[in-house]
This record gives sequence, structure tokens and C-alpha cells, in this order.
Amino acid sequence: MNKGKLIVFSAPSGSGKTTIVKHLLGQEDLNLEFSISAASRPPRGEEVHGKDYYFISLEEFKKHIKAEDFLEWEEVYRDNFYGTLKSEIERIWALGKNVIFDIDVVGGLRIKHKFPEETLAVFVKPPSVDELKRRLKQRSTESEDKINMRIAKASVELATAPQFDVIIKNYDLSVALEEAHQLVKDFISKK
Repeated sequence: MNKGKLIVFSAPSGSGKTTIVKHLLGQEDLNLEFSISAASRPPRGEEVHGKDYYFISLEEFKKHIKAEDFLEWEEVYRDNFYGTLKSEIERIWALGKNVIFDIDVVGGLRIKHKFPEETLAVFVKPPSVDELKRRLKQRSTESEDKINMRIAKASVELATAPQFDVIIKNYDLSVALEEAHQLVKDFISKK
């Protein structure tokens, strides 16, 4: 199978990584396909199974772990698992496309360690933790407790930024989008 490139975007919740990834997916010159992660949680808001995530039960997720079906997986919060099925990467490579991930920092670094030459690992840095909190509240998709849990996790995630290939500072979205496009384009053009 012809392997494409792996483009990993990781960041704390609210940093803007999903916005950047969606923008890049719309750029035809990059030949990207979104890696849909599996999640053991129910859909939030308008999320759709098979488009945003593969929503599977906790029991089913654990069966996949046991069968070693995941490229990477993580228990992000208690009984709340996320992971990348190996079959998802194979599906995208079979299409002749490069894989782009919107993934937590632990999963992103695991992919980078497994495929060091094929992976560009990008960390999206927010302006501040206060700005993260404001963005998460603005979403209106989670309780105050969940938001506080995400903020507590953000400081740990921010400490991993130096382990990534590149850090994009998302202080101005238009600048971050342009920088991300150029980084990905340069990486994909390398053989």
C-alpha cells in the first residue's frame, strides 16, 4: 500500500485546532482526508457518527484495544476513550491521500513516535488559558465542571508543546491558517 503523509494537529480544547484542520481540508492542493477518531462518549451537539467520530460503546472500545486494532488510543477522561483505528489510516492511504488528525497531545505524540519520518506534528498554542476558558464557555456544549476539567488539563498539554515539530501560535486566526497551510504544503512536497 502506498503510504501518504500523516499530519497531526494537537492542542488543548478551545485552541482552534479543529478550525485550522477544517480549513486545511478545504485546500485541494494538500490532498488531505480527515482521520475520524473513535470515541467511547456519546455525540455532542450536531456531531455525526462516521463524520465527526466513530461513536462506539465503552465495551466495544475495550474489545478493539484488546484486539490491537488501534494505532493509538487514550483514556482522556475516566471511562472516556479516544483512539485512531488502524483501518482508518489504511482506508485513507488506499484513497491515495494524506491523513490529517485533530487529536489530543498524547495521541499526536504517539503517532509521531510510530511514524517519525511520515509525520508532521503541529501544536496549536492559544493566546492564554483565560482565552481558552472564554472560548469553551462560548461553545455552550459542556457544563462548568467539564470546562474546568478541560482547563486543568490544558496546562499539562501546554507543557508538551516543545515535543512537537512545530508550534503555531493561534493569536490571530487568519495568520494561523496561512501558516498551517504553508507548513503542510512544504511537508507534503518533501519525498
